[in-house]
Amino acid sequence: MKILHSADLHLDSPITGRSAEITQYLRQQLLQLPEKIAQLCKKENCDLLLLSGDVFDGVCSAESVRALKLALEEAAVPVFIAPGNHDFCSPTSPWLTEIWPENVHIFTHPVIESVSLPELDCRVYGAGFIGMDCEALLEGFRAEGEERYHIAVLHGDPTQINSPYCPITQAQVTDSALDYLALGHIHKGGSFRAGSTLCAWPGCPMGRGFDELGEKGVILVSLEDSTSAEFVPLDTPRFLDLTAEVLTDPADTLASVLPAAGNKNFYRITLTGECDELDTARLAAQFSRFPYLEIRNHTVPTTDLWSCIGDDSLEGVYFRMLHDAMECQDPETRNALKLAAKISRKLLDGQEVTLP
Repeated sequence: MKILHSADLHLDSPITGRSAEITQYLRQQLLQLPEKIAQLCKKENCDLLLLSGDVFDGVCSAESVRALKLALEEAAVPVFIAPGNHDFCSPTSPWLTEIWPENVHIFTHPVIESVSLPELDCRVYGAGFIGMDCEALLEGFRAEGEERYHIAVLHGDPTQINSPYCPITQAQVTDSALDYLALGHIHKGGSFRAGSTLCAWPGCPMGRGFDELGEKGVILVSLEDSTSAEFVPLDTPRFLDLTAEVLTDPADTLASVLPAAGNKNFYRITLTGECDELDTARLAAQFSRFPYLEIRNHTVPTTDLWSCIGDDSLEGVYFRMLHDAMECQDPETRNALKLAAKISRKLLDGQEVTLP
């Protein structure tokens, strides 16, 4: 049996501190997540789709509800949803007020319930938040039944034993006797095994800022004699926070850390090292193929590399040799020699050096 597991879509998430254009772009990308998940579910011939809470981010729009309904129906497999702290089952929640496709089951109570799927020889357990906080729903639970596979979907926190958001412990997971426990809530993916149970959370399927960095996606779970999980990235914008030291030319430094082809990922690159008169706006304009590029200037004024060449010392002789060798050389060789001088100066001054 194959399962697609996703969580923390945060549809209609407020995007703050950005331009109207970027805000609109990110909101549209979030709105496309349900369809991308449904398409992957079909492509991988999955038998189940699990959504472990925070599908919405508080108040949701009619547009997001409609997009989610259409995608879940299109997935054409049983879908199980465990609402979390951002989309908990209040009286006005769309989980309770909307009519969902027949293949969708929503766990709306803070007590673990189950649904048997005889055609898959599987039983799915789950529970949902009814407020921002939730007690440890897995405490004292143990899977029972004649089915071959036992799976649970919950929104819970496996990282803090005193978490107000349904804390999950290794002891609880061990005692559950589940084959797979599908969690949500933590936006960076992770997993662990406890007893016979694989417990995993995919992280959010799309980052919304530089606090949610890197590749984001979902989990594909395979259940046979044992349970295995594979992270699968989705085609969504990524946020990348990079640091690069300027050793020769700032543009060359940027080119060394950015991909050759442009894209619509969000890059925040902090330039360090030595550089005089760095114009970040002008530099970014040279890389217009990256429309969401932010450059931060943490460089310092250039050190006089050749101040010691007149000294009668080993250091003076060394730097004089480098300086003299730069004459009558091609630009590439001159840059290499200047780089050697910069690295040497840093080492002699006791500074840390990152080689290019």
